[in-house]
Amino acid sequence: MIDSFQETDTIKYKIGKNVFDFKFAYVMGILNITPDSFSDGGKFLDRKKAVDYAIEMIDLGADIIDIGGESTRPGSVPVSEFEEIERVIPVINEIIGLRPHAILSIDTTKSRIANEALNSGALIVNDISGGIFDPEIFSIVRDFDATIVLMHIKGNPKTMQLSPEYSDVISEIYSYLFQQSVVASEHGIEKIIIDPGIGFGKNLEHNLTIINRLDELKLLNYPVLIGLSRKSFIGNILNLPVEERDDATNSLNTLALCKGARIIRTHDVKKAVQTCKMFNKIISA
Repeated sequence: MIDSFQETDTIKYKIGKNVFDFKFAYVMGILNITPDSFSDGGKFLDRKKAVDYAIEMIDLGADIIDIGGESTRPGSVPVSEFEEIERVIPVINEIIGLRPHAILSIDTTKSRIANEALNSGALIVNDISGGIFDPEIFSIVRDFDATIVLMHIKGNPKTMQLSPEYSDVISEIYSYLFQQSVVASEHGIEKIIIDPGIGFGKNLEHNLTIINRLDELKLLNYPVLIGLSRKSFIGNILNLPVEERDDATNSLNTLALCKGARIIRTHDVKKAVQTCKMFNKIISA
């Protein structure tokens, strides 16, 4: 087990012009171009506001900007491919025009959107289904020599929070991510990141167990991404509205880093960058 942990911390991926050394921690800033996301729905539907916010997050130190045009909050319904493309592709093009070396991720489960985004300059596909919803996405990622984030989900966004059950949540997540990482590898994808999918078909206790046992997923030997930002279980525990969950989120981010996470997906880039800088300084000492 110790050897596996050490191997994970020596992984390096070249993404665009940057080398990501996963001994260290990185920040993924969230840009939702949607009317109905749980935290910032509607805030960045305007293209200029979306682009300006992406540039702001980059200037604050975000290593990756994750751009989504379809809400995946509990109870959400899919949007058409046309609508998703109309929301995200012009924003990607404008960001790349302003910051040619920006590392952009497309948050989608659809191969067509992934293809359009990668063709426009995105370098990462962040698939909340881990390639289950549209398996053609693996071929698209391979053809662009892109990076893929494989997340675990139980069910789909519309139904996933209707009494999810597990015999062992970590074992099921591990098996799912192992299976999908094998599929990705068989397609020739070399840069794979895994995400346990906090809040995607999990209740409060499941989420807490995932955080507590996150280090077990390092045995898959892929960098671990985690998205804890402003999630409902934080509000349920602390009785806080969405806009007041950033401090608690950052505390959990710190714990997740200590448990093996290496990419923090967040709404509050400024706090996450400070946390990662401190973490990286300590492990370099």
